[in-house]
Amino acid sequence: MSIRSVVKKVIPKNLFSDIEPYGHLAEAVVYNTINGFPGHGLKVIGVTGTNGKTSTAFMIHKMLHEAGLKVGLMTTVAYGAGNDIKPQIHHMTNVPIPELMQRLKWMKKQHVEWLVLETTSHALAQNRVWGVPYSIAVMTNVTHEHLDYHRTFERYRDAKRKLFRLADKNQKGLRVGIINAEDPSAELFTGDVSYPLTYGITKGDIRATKVELLSDSLNYDVKLDDDILHIICKLPGSFNVYNSLAAVCVGKTLGLSPKQIEQGIAALESVEGRMTRINEGQDFSVIVDYAHTPDSFEKLFKDMRPVIKGKMIVLFGSAGRRDEAKRAVQGELAGKYADEVILTEEDDRDIDGQMILDQIAGGAEKSGKVRDKNLFLVHDRTKAIAFAISRAKNNTDIVLLLGKGHEKTIEQASGENPWDEIGTAHQALQDNLKKS
Repeated sequence: MSIRSVVKKVIPKNLFSDIEPYGHLAEAVVYNTINGFPGHGLKVIGVTGTNGKTSTAFMIHKMLHEAGLKVGLMTTVAYGAGNDIKPQIHHMTNVPIPELMQRLKWMKKQHVEWLVLETTSHALAQNRVWGVPYSIAVMTNVTHEHLDYHRTFERYRDAKRKLFRLADKNQKGLRVGIINAEDPSAELFTGDVSYPLTYGITKGDIRATKVELLSDSLNYDVKLDDDILHIICKLPGSFNVYNSLAAVCVGKTLGLSPKQIEQGIAALESVEGRMTRINEGQDFSVIVDYAHTPDSFEKLFKDMRPVIKGKMIVLFGSAGRRDEAKRAVQGELAGKYADEVILTEEDDRDIDGQMILDQIAGGAEKSGKVRDKNLFLVHDRTKAIAFAISRAKNNTDIVLLLGKGHEKTIEQASGENPWDEIGTAHQALQDNLKKS
């Protein structure tokens, strides 16, 4: 057992979370010093927010790479430089400080000049990104999440604001903050940076117009100075209008041409576990997505519901030792929009999985769902996915597998075990087709 684990067991939870950042700060100072401050010389674009961080980071990276810049990427899903992108194995977005130092050194060896770094509230609150020279800060949105750690929404929001203050302190950087103007916290973020640039549909400096949402993509127009850009984004969903607008703002900030911005965003074909379609020749649709917050649920369901003529079958769970307050809320949202809800494990850790499912089910029942009729509790996720797929009957039905997305492990009482949501969905479809 590590020293950190021992201390965590002895000290009360709230006190530990208050003193933990100082330990990480000391660690960051030591490792940066030992490694010669490997971030120095890099120009870092930090992307934070409750939802959309990964997709936005991928869009920015792809756009800059297509424009000919030497650019690296570190996200929840993957990391790398240029087209050399490796899968992220860790069950976390921002890796431990020693590994971060090694990755930054590797980036320098690949001659990376710009780094797109997805940055979480935890990493910011705990000082784990101390020494990273942020030049541009991007905020996608801030909604209910991680209150198990931050305790209040205000503390969670202010942890994310720290990214903007770090960028503003970097006198060698651009000191630009790119902010979703439609987020309720937008004004606070704009006040944290010298050069704010806002985006949105109904408000903002940069606005999307003539938005067209399709089943597998979206497009819109946006005015930049004297030019009208026609943006085509191959990631569907209204939330990706905002994510791609953030990327457009980065392109504008760096002086990319309209053609470079248009082509760069259109070049991104997909992001693993983000609205990933699974096809084995079946009649109905199956989509894997990482959505795991009330806000991401509501946005996804609102987009999908109007275009689904058949049944919308939704499968998800909720992580143990994480924010319990969102469970019933997510259940209620799923119960409101979906025709059938299937609840299953999602990183139970050492918490009673059945208790978690019952908490979610309470919300679904509040929306009118009835157990064993249109609300099903199947704890084993592999069996649950097979069951969800078996419930789809024709080409107008859609199955949404939510919460795990790209993740390569599932945390259970026995420890961290291998997991492949996309592979499991493919296998379940193959088995289902053999039975039909």
